Amino acid sequence: MSDLSKTKDDAPPADDPTAAALPVVDPRLLVREEGLKGYLTEFKRKVRGGELGSLPVVVGLIIIWSVFQSQDSLFLSAGNMANISYFMSATGMIAIGLVFVLLLGEIDLSVASVSGLSAAVFAILATTHGLNPWLAMFLAILTGIAIGALQGYFFAKIGVPAFVVTLAGNLGWNGLMLWLLGDTGSLSISDVGPLHLLGQRSFFMNQDVAGAYVLAAVGTLALLAGSLVEQRRRRQAGVPFRPTGEIAVRVGALAVASFVSAYVLNQASGVPNALVFFLVALVITDFVLRRTSYGRKIFAVGGSIEAARRAGINVALIRISVFAIAGGFAAAGGLFLAAQTYTATLAAGGGNLLMLAIAAAVIGGTSLFGGRGNTWSALLGMLVIQSIQTGLDLLNMNTSLQYMITGSVLLAAVVIDSLSRKTQKASGRA
Repeated sequence: MSDLSKTKDDAPPADDPTAAALPVVDPRLLVREEGLKGYLTEFKRKVRGGELGSLPVVVGLIIIWSVFQSQDSLFLSAGNMANISYFMSATGMIAIGLVFVLLLGEIDLSVASVSGLSAAVFAILATTHGLNPWLAMFLAILTGIAIGALQGYFFAKIGVPAFVVTLAGNLGWNGLMLWLLGDTGSLSISDVGPLHLLGQRSFFMNQDVAGAYVLAAVGTLALLAGSLVEQRRRRQAGVPFRPTGEIAVRVGALAVASFVSAYVLNQASGVPNALVFFLVALVITDFVLRRTSYGRKIFAVGGSIEAARRAGINVALIRISVFAIAGGFAAAGGLFLAAQTYTATLAAGGGNLLMLAIAAAVIGGTSLFGGRGNTWSALLGMLVIQSIQTGLDLLNMNTSLQYMITGSVLLAAVVIDSLSRKTQKASGRA
């Protein structure tokens, strides 16, 4: 009998001196021995245990696309897909920062006003004072980070609830933006530097068809290399690792999705630069959360503050840094929005921007209760939201209907999250 086939029933009594010599076997490996049947069994086990992952939002996205395509054949056209990918990136950047905050089980209500303020700071420095646009961008993002850290300090050190601190910030930073923009209420921004790069609708700024396929190839090869390195590292450490067959399936699925997306976008204007930077930000932040000790500390604090303290984690520092990250991504999102119109306006941080950013993170699968989620939630959530907005625009539906449908989707996501948590607790997995 192989080591993998040994189960708890085969194990010797606890007082057997040979017990320590038996290897610890991951149950997932036992399931994988059964091949496809094993994966189906594992999938059913996860669903029964409330571990739904991204399944609800993927199913929802398929339904949304199917409904709109049946109503208007232009919905899945290359031009419409290019519009969705371009306009979702700005709010998506803000949603990435909110994912970090939500993982702590907290909320940041100031990200929309911080994004508008940062765009105003950039416009004043780059246009009014003639500062180098790249330096102005750095200072604008630094402004967002500083604001986030300040709010995090009041929350973590002084004990003011995050809801109150960021609500006050939402009002205060919005007022500062109004003061900076003055009586005109807007400032034009030159089409140069970072905003020129972000405003381009195609990668490499010349509708280079090869650029899309290069990006698809780089992403696929990066996943393959990373998976193989992790497999070798875990094998050498004597711990469960992902089988080569599963790696091949995952890489193949990503390759198909990437190259199909590249082909579709190339039929329009190419891959938008904003989408490229958005995807890069997702990859980096996902690595930080899943592969670094800092990311594990964030999950630990979001799961149980007291347990995190007992484990020696500096809870206050984690909280401050997370709000600083949210402020930085809010500032970046503000620059993405400014690049779409080349202006900084009073409306930049207003409207439904805050609600859409929060909705994107939650709809994508990040829990409002903390401790569960990932930054790819921002991508999935924004795909859902932007698809709804674009689809209703194609059908000439009223904006009020957009709000109602988006609100219903958000409520459904929270209900699924709540039921999932109850199921996990009932099955002993929470």
